[in-house]
Amino acid sequence: MVTTQVEAPLLTSPYQADCPARRILDRIGDRWTVLIVGVLADGDARFSELKRRIEGVSQKMLTQTLRALERDGLVRRTVYPEVPARVEYALTEAGRTLCEPLRALQEWSMTHLAQVSTSQQAYDQHNQQAEGALPDGRPDR
Repeated sequence: MVTTQVEAPLLTSPYQADCPARRILDRIGDRWTVLIVGVLADGDARFSELKRRIEGVSQKMLTQTLRALERDGLVRRTVYPEVPARVEYALTEAGRTLCEPLRALQEWSMTHLAQVSTSQQAYDQHNQQAEGALPDGRPDR
């Protein structure tokens, strides 16, 4: 019998390039992860239901994200021995702990949508006007 030991990650700052927490931040900061966790917070769901409820996600991205979430221990995939086979996805206990912080991010984005949109429009308009100017602000003629 061969046993393997998983080494505990070193505690470092997520601002350091080699920090293992960055991989976790990449996962939970991904838009598809946020939306999948949001749907699964309501209860177990089949792949087709996830695809239907998350508009714009491709089958490939949904599959990849679900596999990554399963690998990370945030989602559990259950295959039922039926014909045809039924597969359901559910949040694990660890996945459930993400619901509140991700819900807060969703609420923040909805609350600040108009403000962000206004800022984006002002930024874009300023940059379009500046495209014809030299670095010191003089018109490029």
